[in-house]
Amino acid sequence: MTATTDLTVLSAEAPSLVQSVDWLAIAPVVITAAVGLVVLVADLFLAERHKPALGWISVAGLAVATATLLPLRAGDRATFCLTGDPEACSYFADHFTLVIQFLVLAGALVTALLSVTAVRDTRMPAGEYWFLLLSSAAGAALLPASRDLATLIVALEVASLPAFALVGMRRGDRLSSEAALKFFLSSVTATAVSLMGVSFVYAATGSLHLTQVADRLEDVPGQLDTLAMAGVALTLVGFAFKTAAVPFHFWVPDTYVGAPLPIAGYLSVIGKAVGFTGLILVTVIAFPAYSDIWGPALAVLAALTMTLGNAAALRQSPDRPNSAVRLLAWSSVGQAGYLLVPIAAAAYSGRDQIGSTVAYALMYAAVNLGAFAVAALVARTKPLHRISDYRGLYAERPLAALSLGFFLLCLAGLPPGIIGLFAKVTVFRSAVDAGLGWLAVVMAINVVIALYYYLRWTALLFRTPEGAQTRTRAPWPVAAAIVVTAITAVVLSGAPELILRVTSGSLFAQ
Repeated sequence: MTATTDLTVLSAEAPSLVQSVDWLAIAPVVITAAVGLVVLVADLFLAERHKPALGWISVAGLAVATATLLPLRAGDRATFCLTGDPEACSYFADHFTLVIQFLVLAGALVTALLSVTAVRDTRMPAGEYWFLLLSSAAGAALLPASRDLATLIVALEVASLPAFALVGMRRGDRLSSEAALKFFLSSVTATAVSLMGVSFVYAATGSLHLTQVADRLEDVPGQLDTLAMAGVALTLVGFAFKTAAVPFHFWVPDTYVGAPLPIAGYLSVIGKAVGFTGLILVTVIAFPAYSDIWGPALAVLAALTMTLGNAAALRQSPDRPNSAVRLLAWSSVGQAGYLLVPIAAAAYSGRDQIGSTVAYALMYAAVNLGAFAVAALVARTKPLHRISDYRGLYAERPLAALSLGFFLLCLAGLPPGIIGLFAKVTVFRSAVDAGLGWLAVVMAINVVIALYYYLRWTALLFRTPEGAQTRTRAPWPVAAAIVVTAITAVVLSGAPELILRVTSGSLFAQ
């Protein structure tokens, strides 16, 4: 009797090892992953003629997952917390998480709309395609909520691994296979480098939770300082691969050319968001103690990335096959340089600068996906993806031409694409406020360089067409994707303060 009483007392005094789960907080990720499993299982039982239904199930699932962000808009939820330290949680649904999850899920929804027609026309295996797309989107949605290094790496790989297969989904296509291989090798290298960096950081701090890592890096023993510094550097190099920052950008143009066009658009937006989200989390939350190392390094990377990306885009010949996709690919590298600027600035003037990167990412997501949507429409009659194929598009498809022209002007930062100008000014201001005047000058020069190739393509849309025009009816999912992105870009250009309101102030719960 006494032994039983002693055990009861001990169990009452011992802390519980069972973590509570906030199902509403993780609903966007869980719903996306669950729909992916439903699609995979349903594919086993559906007849071939019913396989298109899998696409619409995926579209509906992504729409529902996006809608579940509304009850979380307060940004005050956390789950999977340590029982001994309630402040150390693995999953935070703060404002930063919600904004990036909206970007990811809404971007995946637009990609799904473009894919409905692409999967049918190219006869790609529907079940595998939709399962991989939803799996990648679930990983990408998990990543911004991750607040420990283990969850961060797992989310990164869940987002990346399905993307390899999606890039190589066109079986028998040499370009597709080559693109998948290059993407795979670069991503595996990045993961290996990141894991080594994370292991060094864990050895130096004894923790994987970002907030605890930040606290312990403030006072690292002298004999572990070199190890911690190496861990920080290797972790950053791994994420630089994912963001396609120079010199880790070599896989981008060939991967975009070889991938199905909707997946190229997906990688240019969601793939890039994944890399930048991870980079933001490890720098401003986990490694602020080493800001004197990663701040200057990211500033140099930003300058190199925007310069090389814009210079390569400038050299694209309009008559070369795949020149349109290559221009968008190199343009995305240049845009990555702009996105790096506020992260570098955060090392000098505080984490609130991160709002500029988030604001720019929201603008870029809408207009770049819109540009790929128009490219998908043009490719139905002109599959060589040449810039010259867009000559006289206004005479053939006025609304598509106007939409693409608007998207390109937004990317260039010219009126009436006010949202593009607003985003660039926001990023420029973050560099100036941080005392990075030289980086602001480099950015200004690159913006001027980019004007040439964006305006050259825009002018081509309204020139007199050469030869007979072949017009086919636009599939309504592709038309819907163009309309949604165009309306979003127009609304944001009319009221850019909407993005400023979302991204101003502190985005992080702690």
